[in-house]
Parts: sequence; structure tokens; C-alpha cells
Amino acid sequence: MNIILLGPPGAGKGTQAQRLVDSHGLKQLSTGDMLRAAVKAATPVGIKAKAVMDAGELVSDDIVSALIGDELDALSAGQGVIFDGYPRTAAQANSLDAILAERGRKLDHVIELDVDENALVVRITGRYTCAACGKGYNDHFEQPIVAGTCDKCGGHEFKRRPDDNEATVRTRMAEYRAKTAPILPIYEARGIVAHIDGMAPMDEVTSAIETVIA
Repeated sequence: MNIILLGPPGAGKGTQAQRLVDSHGLKQLSTGDMLRAAVKAATPVGIKAKAVMDAGELVSDDIVSALIGDELDALSAGQGVIFDGYPRTAAQANSLDAILAERGRKLDHVIELDVDENALVVRITGRYTCAACGKGYNDHFEQPIVAGTCDKCGGHEFKRRPDDNEATVRTRMAEYRAKTAPILPIYEARGIVAHIDGMAPMDEVTSAIETVIA
């Protein structure tokens, strides 16, 4: 089973991807994580990527495609994958088709987590994590049972991402709509797109995804 998980930053893709990994044994392929790992391991593709990034340039689609190909080649034939953060453009979508076909794979589902922009602003600007263990909280939806004390580890220090602000969230949303949303018609024409309410409680989102891929 090969799945693309779509949605703007803050839609909950990371949480749902991890749940799919745990429940179905899928491999999550995040382009950012793959780039960092390849650079650290100094693989041939990683060396190319590092040179590009060191020059302050964007990593090309060819390099990202090579990374994905390497990751797929390292998997057993029966292990499915979740593509997180890729493809972002029509060109990348076409490239992914070729990468999969070369390995006897195909896309089974494209799942988009639909969100309300104003509600997403509230969700993201309110989130913070325990500095010690990383457990997530939110000013509006989930605060520690004991104020100032992490429920999981008992830590007392918390942190927020500096880019979790309204201006950044709205910029990300605009970028998502402009760059990523246009790839949906490619997959809708194949009848493999499912739209799920990303603003629903996490467990309900998970249940909806499970219904789609069952």
C-alpha cells in the first residue's frame, strides 16, 4: 500500500502518518528527513544535496527523486510507504509515478486533510511542547493536568516554535494552495483521492483514514 498524505503544515499529517506506521507497518518517507539522513551518511545523493544546500540553493527535483528511489530500493517489496511532503508540484507528481513504476509499485490512495484556515491559526499558534520529552500541548485544547508540569515526564520547561505565528501560518496556507493543491486533479482523475476533515479530533481522523484504506 502506497499512500500520499496531503495537507498544509499543522493539519496533523505527522500524527496520522505515525499512526499508519504503527498500525500497518508502513514506512514514512519525509523529504526533509531523507535529505538530512543522506547528508549525514554522506551517500552519493547526500553529497550532491549538501553541495547544493551549502551554496544556498534549493535541492532539485532530480536529487529528491534519487533520494526517494534509494529509500524504496532499501525496502522489502511488500512494505508500503507514506509520502509526506512530496510531491508538492505537478512535475514531482509525474516524477513519482515514474519512480514507482520502475519498481513495480503504484499509488493506492491520496488522502488530503482538509482544514479551516482560521481554525488552523488557532491550533498552531497555541501549540507548545515539553522541552524534556517533546509531549505536545495546546493553549486551547490540551493543557497539562497540573499547570506547568508535563503529564508524561514531570518536566517544568516548555517551548514553542518561533514560526508558530499567525503570519507564518497564513503564508504557509497560501503556499500550500498555490503549489500543492494543483496536483490533486492529477489524482482525482484516477479516483484515488479522499478528503478527510483534518479539524476533527485526532482519533476520528484516524478512523476516517482507516475506512478509506481498508
